[in-house]
Amino acid sequence: MTEPITPGGRRAGVLLHVTSLPGDSQTGELGREAYNFIDFLVESGMRVWQMLPVGPTQADNSPYQTTSVHAGNPALITLEPVLNQGWVDIDETSSLNKCEVLKKAWCGFKQTASEDEQNNLNRFIADQQYWLDDYALFQALHNEWCQPWWQWPDSLRACEPGALAEARARLHDEISYLRFEQYLFFSQWLALKSYANERGIELFGDMPIFVAHDSAEVWAQPQLFDLEENGMPRVVAGVPPDYFSETGQRWGNPLYRWDVMQADGFAFWLDRLKTQHLLFDLLRIDHFRGFEAYWEIPAEEPNAINGRWVTAPGEALFERIKEVYGDQLPLVAEDLGIITPEVAALRQQFALLGMKIMQFAFSGESDNPYLPFNHTTDSVVYTGTHDNDTTLGWYTSLDDDTRCYVDEYLGRPKEVMPWPLIRCTLASIADLAIIPMQDLLALGGEHRMNMPGTTEGNWIWRFSWDQVEEDLAERIERRVAMYGRLISK
Repeated sequence: MTEPITPGGRRAGVLLHVTSLPGDSQTGELGREAYNFIDFLVESGMRVWQMLPVGPTQADNSPYQTTSVHAGNPALITLEPVLNQGWVDIDETSSLNKCEVLKKAWCGFKQTASEDEQNNLNRFIADQQYWLDDYALFQALHNEWCQPWWQWPDSLRACEPGALAEARARLHDEISYLRFEQYLFFSQWLALKSYANERGIELFGDMPIFVAHDSAEVWAQPQLFDLEENGMPRVVAGVPPDYFSETGQRWGNPLYRWDVMQADGFAFWLDRLKTQHLLFDLLRIDHFRGFEAYWEIPAEEPNAINGRWVTAPGEALFERIKEVYGDQLPLVAEDLGIITPEVAALRQQFALLGMKIMQFAFSGESDNPYLPFNHTTDSVVYTGTHDNDTTLGWYTSLDDDTRCYVDEYLGRPKEVMPWPLIRCTLASIADLAIIPMQDLLALGGEHRMNMPGTTEGNWIWRFSWDQVEEDLAERIERRVAMYGRLISK
């Protein structure tokens, strides 16, 4: 693995989740198309590939509700390098799905792996022991019971030592396979990261502030979460009613016992950052304002109306992170939504980059913080994010007056949307500009990645190389260079 490049400077990048890569599999993977996309970034003069969280997803496929804050999503593993290792007869795999092929590969690995390969696996297991053992046991039990952990037998739900020892013995083979599965994910990921870094490309990840209820961490460390004795949350996370929603958003994640976390030096957070900084060069912290104060909703409430703000020890947490990681934290604060002076001060105190969204800029007031002349260099500027409509979809949905205002602000350009807004984003003084792939492809709203507050039809968008015009990389590079964001090839 190469040394990670040092993030910084004026540069540009693309937002595209790994699952949105093209290919013949059910979802994008860490295979050939991921390397092709890195080559496309280099050709385009881009320096950053931003993506969503890469953990194992649940039934709704949301990357923000994963079964582990450390593990990688096995669906992203690509089979080609596994088959090339010779651990499985390729002729026997034509009718098998990915999981079946990987399990055959594990059987073959145990029988034929070289000493070096065995040592690499053992080294990975030892290095990742701080999370891997809990995850593998949790997932093996989840596969066995096919139910969320709070519906398991009481002894397993409560993590009684005798019941866990019996389960480890009973599920030994499955646990061993799950460790191997994670070894494959991390090996493929770090190979891809090395390829990217060698070409001057940073990988930009995303870390949700909250953890899914049905996850290895909540099951294995319930003392860190505000739970009832039966494992159900006493209170849950969300955001209050605002301009976008009369009832707010009830996310349902269990909230933290911050007092317990602070008492042990925030070990939970240091562990999370350790894993994420292995995978990424730069990291966005989702819902940053929750580190200053979070919206606490009684679990029995059907929506977010009857919640309250509760202060969090964000300053103490980031002081602790600073002790471990030094002055230069490669972190971006997702400081969108209800941002108070206290939240802004917390971000600035620790020199974290903030976020600016161009689609939010055109409310008509000159003090709108998203207007380019109000930007600051310590920012990441976007046309929109995964939670927004595509820029073309956003623009066509505007009322006539707002659309005229946008056109006038942008100088009534000859180019058609989304390119005028892309230009404006690249021209910002913000150090880093990120453009969603959908906008570079000039795609409409039917291609958006996520519609917040809904559970159907999200997280499934993928692009095709057929959508990439022959001169697109050249056009992007010209604009990136025009606004001083070009990398050297």
